[in-house]
Amino acid sequence: MNQSNSSSENSSPIRLDVVVVGGGFGGMCATYKFREMGLKIQSIEAGGDLGGVWYWNRYPGARVDLPSIDYSFSFSPEVEQEWTWSEQFAAQPELLRYIDFVANRLELRKHYQFNTRVTSASWDEERKLWVVKTDRGAVFEATYCIMATGPLSVPRDPDIPGLERFKGRIIRAGRWPHEPVSFTGLRVGVIGTGSTGIQIVQDVGPQAGELFVFQRTPSFTMPMRNENLTPEYVAEVKRNYAGIRNSARNSAVGGTRPQSTRAFFSVTPNQRQVLLEDAWKQGGLSMLGTFSDLLQNAEANEHVAEFVRGKIGEMVKDPRTAEALKPRGYPIFARRPCLDSSYYETYNLPHVHLIDCINDKIIEFTEKGIRTESGETELDLLILATGYDGLTGALKAFDVTGRDGRTINDKWSDGARSHLGIMLEGFPNLFMTTGPTGPAALANIIRISEHDVDWIATAMQYMDAHHLTAMEPTPEAEQEWMDLVYELSQRTLLSKAKTWYVGANVAGKPQGLTLFTGGFAKYAELCALATKDGYRSFQFSHRAEAGALGTEAKMAAVDAIAL
Repeated sequence: MNQSNSSSENSSPIRLDVVVVGGGFGGMCATYKFREMGLKIQSIEAGGDLGGVWYWNRYPGARVDLPSIDYSFSFSPEVEQEWTWSEQFAAQPELLRYIDFVANRLELRKHYQFNTRVTSASWDEERKLWVVKTDRGAVFEATYCIMATGPLSVPRDPDIPGLERFKGRIIRAGRWPHEPVSFTGLRVGVIGTGSTGIQIVQDVGPQAGELFVFQRTPSFTMPMRNENLTPEYVAEVKRNYAGIRNSARNSAVGGTRPQSTRAFFSVTPNQRQVLLEDAWKQGGLSMLGTFSDLLQNAEANEHVAEFVRGKIGEMVKDPRTAEALKPRGYPIFARRPCLDSSYYETYNLPHVHLIDCINDKIIEFTEKGIRTESGETELDLLILATGYDGLTGALKAFDVTGRDGRTINDKWSDGARSHLGIMLEGFPNLFMTTGPTGPAALANIIRISEHDVDWIATAMQYMDAHHLTAMEPTPEAEQEWMDLVYELSQRTLLSKAKTWYVGANVAGKPQGLTLFTGGFAKYAELCALATKDGYRSFQFSHRAEAGALGTEAKMAAVDAIAL
C-alpha cells in the first residue's frame, strides 16, 4: 500500500494519495497516521534523518524547554510504555534517541526520502492533484499535500555587512556540525541571546579560551531546575499517561504546565512576593502560570519583570554587566520564554565578556572578527545564534503554486493568512501542521501537530465518503478566521516586543502577530466546530456550499475565550 524510499532521479511521475513534506514531529505523526489509513504515501525530508529541528540543532546545550513527558507523542500507547525518559528536560541527544526509537518501532523511515528538498509544489486544477518536484529529479503526483515544515526550520544570518570577509570559522546554531567542536583555547564569539544563544553561552563559556557575547536585545530567562527522573516517578507517569494527555489536550498550552486563574492584583503584595519566589524556586515555566493576566495587564507584567531583573542583579557580580543583561522596553514573556541552568552565572567567569550592542553597535564583520563602535574584537570562531525566518519562512523558501498560478509568496505578501492555521483559500487539498495562524509557537507543538493531523485525516475521510475531489476554505471563512486572530491579538502583550512572533527579526518581512492567542483548547474547539457543522466554511469540487462562521458567531467566539 505504501510508497517506500524510491530511487532518486525518477523522471516518471509517481502517483500517490499523500505527499508529506518534513521529517520533524509533525511529519512523523502524519506519516504514521496516513500509513495506518491505508493511503499510498511518500514523505520527504531535507535532512539526513528524522528529527526536524532536533536533527539540525546539535549545538552545545541544546535542550527542550518543556517537560520530556509532555514533549512526546501520545498517539501510540505502546511507545509511551516502552520508552523511558531520563531527565525532566531532555537534552538534544536523548531527543534524537527518542525519535530514532519511534521511527524504528513504527517503521517510519521506509516511507521517507532523506537528503531531499522539495523545489516546487503545484496544483493541477484539471486533474485535482498536487505535482511535487524534488532536487533529486523525482516527481510525485498526489491528491493531498501535507506541509509539516514546522514554524522554525529556516535559519537566518544577521543583517550585518561583511560576514563573508571573516577568515575564522563560522558555525550556525541551526546547522551545527555533526562532529564534535572544540573550543579550548579559542576566542569564541556568539551573536544572539535568545533561547539558543543562552543555551550555547552557558555551555561554551566554561570551555572557551575567551567568550565574547554580542547582545542586542537581552532575554528574560528562568532557572530550569532540571533533574533526573527516578524509576518510581517514571512508573507513576506510565500508569497515568491517559489522564496526563487528556489534561494537556484540554489546557490552553497543550501541556501540563500549571496555570492559575489568579489575577496578579487580586492578592496582596506580600502574597505576590511569596508566589513569585516559589515559582522561581520551582523553575521551568512556573512563573508564567502563576498569574492569569501577565500577558494582558501591562502593570502586572512589569511587576514580574522587575522581580526577575532583581534576580539577575543578585546572580551577576559586575553591576554594569548585570544592568546590561536586564531586559527593558518590552513585556516579560512577550519574547519566547527561556530556561537556563547557569546562564547569568557564566558572566562571572573572568574570560567571558558581554558586549552590549545597544550602546556599542556592531558596524561590520572583518577578516579578524567583529568591529563595533568602540573597536575590533578578534575571534577564532564565530557562532551565529540569530534565529529563524519563523512561521512562514519554510513555505516561502520554495515554489508553492495554487489555483490560477497564485503562489504562497503572493498570498502572504502582506503577512500570513489561512483558515484554522491548516488550510489556505486558493490552495485546494494543501494542509499545514502547526501553521502560522494557529497556536504554533504558543503551545506544545507536538499536541498541535497531533491535533492538526487528526483534523486533516477526518477531512480526508469526509471527502472520500462524499466522493469529493478537492477541498479549500471559502474566502469569507479565511477572512473571518483572520479577523478572529486579529481581535484576539489586540488583547495580549505579545505584539509589544520585536520578535519572530511578529516577523521583526527579518528585514522587509510584513509585521504583525498572526498567531492564534486564544489557547490550544479553544483552538481545538473551533477546529472541531468547523467539522461538526458539515464543513460549511469550506468549498468542495462538485459542490458549492455558501456560508461561513457568521460575524455574530465570530464575536461570540472571541468573547468566550478567556485570555
